[in-house]
Amino acid sequence: MLEPAAPLSPAEVEDLLRPMAAQLIWWHPPEQALRRPDRVIAQVMELGDFEMVQRLRQGLGDRRLAEVLQRAEAGWFSPRSWTYWHRKLHRHPSAPVPPLPIRRFGA
Repeated sequence: MLEPAAPLSPAEVEDLLRPMAAQLIWWHPPEQALRRPDRVIAQVMELGDFEMVQRLRQGLGDRRLAEVLQRAEAGWFSPRSWTYWHRKLHRHPSAPVPPLPIRRFGA
């Protein structure tokens, strides 16, 4: 697993994510998107190019990306990305991939 050389401060994380939020979460201004950093990270994992994903992995580490997978909401990942990131980030790549999160309506 790729881990950062040193943990980033909250301001550094925001600096890392801001241009990615501006490019990949076009329906919100970056300041609004950055209120939900997990959503920005998931969007980079889903739609980011290779360089963007590498910056994310180097800055935050694979452990943080795995945490985003655990907390993902319905609609954040396509089946293909969901499977890819589970295989990439978990220690047992042959383990079954959990089902995608689904939206539930009502109680």
